[in-house]
Amino acid sequence: MFTTTTNNTIILRNYIILVATVMFAAVGLTDTFFAPTRSGQQNRLNHYGQVFSAGLVSYSQQLGR
Repeated sequence: MFTTTTNNTIILRNYIILVATVMFAAVGLTDTFFAPTRSGQQNRLNHYGQVFSAGLVSYSQQLGR
């Protein structure tokens, strides 16, 4: 008798956790792709990528000497 109640409780708990996770992921992805400031963030990320690449090139040149 107790195992049925426990199994139902666990199934309900897991379902609630799953629904909450999907909702938060959907909201996060929506904010990521439809945010008006996304283009500004993408430019900043591209700039950071160039700086990081330059740092790797400089480091590899120092190792090669």
